[in-house]
Amino acid sequence: HHLNKPLFQSSKHIWLESVVIIAKLLNLWFVRDVTRFCAVLQSSPDVVLLHKLSDYDGNWSILPALPRLASQYCQTSLWIVFLEEETNVNLHNLLQVLSKFNTRKEWFLGRPLHDDEPTIIHHYAFSEDPSSFSYPDFMAGWALSCPLAKRSDFISPPKSDFTIDLQHEIALYIWEEGRGPALTVVNEFCSELQRLSSTGDCATTINTFLSACGNPVQKEDVFVAVKTCQRFHGDRVPLVKQTWEKDAASLEYYSDFTDPYIPTIHLGVPNTERGHCQKTFAILKRFASGVVTQAPWLLIVDDDTLISLPRLWRLLGCYDPNEAVSVGERYGYGLSRDGYSYITGGGGMVFSRVAVQNILAGGCGCHSSDAPDDMVLGMCLTTLGLPVTHSPLFHQARPQDYVKELLARQSPISFHKHWNINPVAVYQHWLKEPNQRRAHSLTKTREEL
Repeated sequence: HHLNKPLFQSSKHIWLESVVIIAKLLNLWFVRDVTRFCAVLQSSPDVVLLHKLSDYDGNWSILPALPRLASQYCQTSLWIVFLEEETNVNLHNLLQVLSKFNTRKEWFLGRPLHDDEPTIIHHYAFSEDPSSFSYPDFMAGWALSCPLAKRSDFISPPKSDFTIDLQHEIALYIWEEGRGPALTVVNEFCSELQRLSSTGDCATTINTFLSACGNPVQKEDVFVAVKTCQRFHGDRVPLVKQTWEKDAASLEYYSDFTDPYIPTIHLGVPNTERGHCQKTFAILKRFASGVVTQAPWLLIVDDDTLISLPRLWRLLGCYDPNEAVSVGERYGYGLSRDGYSYITGGGGMVFSRVAVQNILAGGCGCHSSDAPDDMVLGMCLTTLGLPVTHSPLFHQARPQDYVKELLARQSPISFHKHWNINPVAVYQHWLKEPNQRRAHSLTKTREEL
């Protein structure tokens, strides 16, 4: 019962971010002798893919799926174990770890993470002492005992409508300001950067990778649209030119002012302080018209987005441009009450030409010029039944807004915001690829099952 390879691989169509193992461990806490333990191991755990649990697209945010998981599996199981697609599992060790806990009690198990400083993606929670609150490293796996999973509180919606960093928000929801259990540290949930003396004791380990699904797309296959305005022509645009613009085969700057020296294009849309919905839809229409480009992929970024286009080309090799594909960092809004997922704009939004055509043909539009473009597009994609595909390599915030060890596992594709950073230094440290690494040596690849 050793699963020393990833349980599931990402497909060309859907990234399977979370799977649920429901381990059948009846009365396992009092199993002590080897014979009885091995007998329990003869029964394999149930494995559920969250995106197949029901037709609801928001199951990836866990809480909407938890009542169904508890009612369906906690009649015969004692634990719900959540894994990411990057998680490797040693089932024998996992069962041994879980057997140490009295499953009549409420347990929330995982490998702890904590913030070194207050961060916007966690709404500056615990600002006086960010390290005082621990939340689970999802890639290392985490577990709920069924008494906790069945707690009636989970039927109530969370306080915030937004799902931004799920692992932190899940921990806050379970902790419930001290009324619920805090995360219990399980060292056998291992990561590449924090292992026991030997991985032989680990119940889980992490396989870090940047997907290698085939050849990278050609640079000519991606058309880049940069949203800017006259106010930032003198500071943000030069930084784009100094860092990543040179990697783009086809790029246009869209502004509220025509500047021939950049150059910029005025789409006839006035600038807004926030939202930019009307500008984004004008970009979609210009791309779909085919007048500027016939490229199969559209990348829309802000003028303060830092991005690695070579890594994006490699990622897009995983997807079929003849399908309606939308890729980026996925957030959620109102997912506990039939809400929608959306690609957050600052990290970069990537659409296949087919997706753009479907969005425009579907009658989607802006209720106001300054409506949040990424959220409007998310509502549109949900209404049309088109998927929103998450990649953790896109980032809506700055590198210091994320846990260092999580970033160290990645070859990030993007970061956003120039606030209190040196953008050129951030680009060179996190995103610039040395020439000798630009081809197929960008990352480790994953073995096929």
